[in-house]
Amino acid sequence: MSQCKAYRASILHSIANPYDVGAENSYEYFEDGLLVVESGAVVSVVDAEGLLPSLPADVEVIHYQDALITPGFIDTHIHYPQTGIVGSYGAQLLDWLEIYVFPCEGKFGDADIASAQADMFLQELLRNGTTTALVFGTVHKESVDAFFEQASKLNLRMIAGKVLMDRNAPEYLLDTADTGYADSKELIERWHGKGRLSYAVTPRFAPTSSPEQLELAGKLFNEFPDLYMHTHISENKKEIEWVSELFPERSGYLDVYDHHGLIGERAVFAHGVHLHDDECKRLSDTGSAVAFCPTSNLFLGSGLLDLERLEKQGVRVGLGTDIGGGTSFSQLQSLNEAYKVLQLQGQKLDPFKALYLATLGGAKSLYLDEKIGNFERGKEADFVVLDYNATPLISHRLNRASSLQEKLFALIMLGDDRAVKETFSAGKSLHQKQFAKSQKKANQ
Repeated sequence: MSQCKAYRASILHSIANPYDVGAENSYEYFEDGLLVVESGAVVSVVDAEGLLPSLPADVEVIHYQDALITPGFIDTHIHYPQTGIVGSYGAQLLDWLEIYVFPCEGKFGDADIASAQADMFLQELLRNGTTTALVFGTVHKESVDAFFEQASKLNLRMIAGKVLMDRNAPEYLLDTADTGYADSKELIERWHGKGRLSYAVTPRFAPTSSPEQLELAGKLFNEFPDLYMHTHISENKKEIEWVSELFPERSGYLDVYDHHGLIGERAVFAHGVHLHDDECKRLSDTGSAVAFCPTSNLFLGSGLLDLERLEKQGVRVGLGTDIGGGTSFSQLQSLNEAYKVLQLQGQKLDPFKALYLATLGGAKSLYLDEKIGNFERGKEADFVVLDYNATPLISHRLNRASSLQEKLFALIMLGDDRAVKETFSAGKSLHQKQFAKSQKKANQ
């Protein structure tokens, strides 16, 4: 039997950044499209009527009525151990860490707890249409082993790392500069490049790592090819003041990381809400990326990201949920909040730009755009099927949309996990919405 399958629905994917080419030139759309997949990779995406007559008889065609296929969503900043504290009340960043995060993460030295949480976390990502994520573990090696073991079973493209944290945190969560380096190196050698998995050197943020630990983290980042670096920056004003007190010899927050070699391609800095212009330029010059986490920034009262300024400077920007400071695994909900964050600053988030941020923009931020992010031939077949009739309100609103732009925008504003009919990773269906009725299979 042929390994080739074809998926028929409306199909939409980004082909460029709207900031560079204009919204109208940034996407490709097929009202009645056919996504052809073989051996986990994209063969083609075309108009259905033009290709159906020439498809071999043994190619199964799966037809989704009233649905939109897009590339799988990419989450450029998320904490899997914090799933259990989503929606915790009443604190801003530094207090939130002390009250909720540290006690929660203290449990993840238990491999069974870590494995159960990793499994639940990955299922939640898939339920929301997310197929790739850049993920924080905890300070425990067990947390990363458990995460990668679960992700490997599903053949997901995931990036994760052990937290480095040798000061300014509870004793039960501290490593040392030397043990952090050694443990991370062991995990890199075990997991980095295995299947679709990659490793990220992961200092939590500058205040919880000594200069000695940051120095060894930088050594590690440059010691192995294609590693990632994942940390936080300029999320909260009190945090920034604390960094200035701890590192008075450095010119700013980014300079702390820069000085220790923790910057460059595949370095992803979460938040960046309060970056200075010179820091934006340095991020751009080095090919580093910022993860825009709107639900978290609003929930923790951190501030409003100036996306326009980052784009003018040429900084790569992806979209992050930042679970558990963020309040939803859904990148549709992240985009809903991103639109409002930008509205408050007199900026607009065009729906085609939103699609870009959640897919190809995230892939470019992670230097994975040769593998994922859209439906170019040969890319990994990670995609999501969105249901136009997911809720009565979505159906009612979309039936009144007069353009693709209006329909996409309404779907983003009103959508969440209920809009995800099915999620595919490397061509394999890993999540199907229960009791979905509009999928039809036909051999044509």
